[in-house]
Amino acid sequence: MVHYQRYIQLRKVVNVTYVDEEDACVNMSACNKRSKPKLLFFLLFCTLLSSCLLLSPHLLPFPTSPLSLIYPAGAEDETLSVSKTSPCSSVSNGTICCDRSSIRSDVCVMKGDIRTHSSSFSVFLYTSKISGTGEQSFRQEKIRPYTRKWEPSTMATIDELTLIDKKPNSSISDDRHKCDVYHNVPAVFFSTGGYTGNVYHEFNDGLIPLYITSQKYNKKVVFVILEYHDWWITKYENLLKHLSDFEPIDFSGDKRTHCFSDAIVGLKIHNELAVDSSLMEGSKTIKDFRDILDKGYRPRIQGLIFEEEHEKSQQNKRIKPIRQQPEKPKLVIISRNGSREILNENLLVKMASKIGFSVTVVKPQRTSELAKIYRELNSSDVMVGVHGAAMTHFLFMKPGSVFIQVVPLGTNWAAETYYGEPAKKLGLRYIGYEILPRESSLYDEYQSDDPVLSDPNSVNDRGWEFTKKIYLDRQKVRLNLVRFRKRLIRSYIYTMTKRNTNDMVRSQ
Repeated sequence: MVHYQRYIQLRKVVNVTYVDEEDACVNMSACNKRSKPKLLFFLLFCTLLSSCLLLSPHLLPFPTSPLSLIYPAGAEDETLSVSKTSPCSSVSNGTICCDRSSIRSDVCVMKGDIRTHSSSFSVFLYTSKISGTGEQSFRQEKIRPYTRKWEPSTMATIDELTLIDKKPNSSISDDRHKCDVYHNVPAVFFSTGGYTGNVYHEFNDGLIPLYITSQKYNKKVVFVILEYHDWWITKYENLLKHLSDFEPIDFSGDKRTHCFSDAIVGLKIHNELAVDSSLMEGSKTIKDFRDILDKGYRPRIQGLIFEEEHEKSQQNKRIKPIRQQPEKPKLVIISRNGSREILNENLLVKMASKIGFSVTVVKPQRTSELAKIYRELNSSDVMVGVHGAAMTHFLFMKPGSVFIQVVPLGTNWAAETYYGEPAKKLGLRYIGYEILPRESSLYDEYQSDDPVLSDPNSVNDRGWEFTKKIYLDRQKVRLNLVRFRKRLIRSYIYTMTKRNTNDMVRSQ
């Protein structure tokens, strides 16, 4: 399940803020009509306000951000950040620098003599200067390296690291600070705790931020993982090999002292299932992340194809070959059981087949091999599924393919934010099919004028627990096939037109 209560709050706050800005000055011509004295007063007021915001971190007795004066905790949109330049983009030797300006995650950078101490959940940075009066700690930073900083209840479950700047005592034996393993490449520390186990969160909170943070090192980086899970490593080892040339380290399980000269603690995150090219070296995008998926799964897929072709060749020795028909466009249905399942899915399959699609039904499970799912979607022309975590698999589709998301009642905004917009950024042709009240199983439980059916936004406004209980956990879908058929026909025509155009280009 995708946890999106934050964005219900965010939507309200951003809307109010935008209205305030528009009320202040609807357009530039209106602003120019103001008298000069008023304009000067306005400019002086803005200057004073800006100064207060810039000085507030130094005047207040606790860490804060100028944005925290405008947006309540847990409601900042990353696209509204003050600056796209991190204060820790340039760090001198022997320094710990922490950027806490983002609402999504804290990121600390260390440079110098860095040594792990797993038993105390600490990472030490030893300076070159020697103290004769005993070890001295000059600075400590606490950080939970997970990308849902705005959710206190979630972050409370994440292991906390203490980053300590120390000066060693000359009288203490060097053995105390001896490196068991020295790495000549940087380290990236992060946690696979939190909502790990849910495919959306594994990609949004973990893998994409890991790519964003580490890609600049060109695989010359070591991953140090808190709350290490063997199953997670096994599940994503094909991808991790294309992000790092080195085996990941289990921070808690490996008691040896690992030494580095550079380290990043925490992961950078841009937006939902997204990579902001303006913040990336080489202007990398989500399509570049998808290329990593393609490289990671390609060897396994080639192995599967070889096995199938070998099996077919053995069968063809006994069975007369059938004349090959022109290949139909492929439609994949991501199927659900329980909440938000399509109750008339069998009829949907028959209808799509009559239109001309070759239909495959995929039911992702936690234990499903991702390479097999990737293969199905990478070779598909259209994907259909109901809003939910499994829609994350749109990342497996080739740009130019069609993604039809069935949007149950009460999930319109979340469906667009979490999957619709990210799919467009990947280059997919996105169609959001918003169901009517009669297509929801809730229609059988409530009167037609009940807000649950007539005004889902008012129900969502009552809080996350109502959204989850009513629209996510109890709702199923019975598609109006006459209405839905129009989307499938449009998708079929689009796919065949694109295929014919590509064939003409290749033939020239």
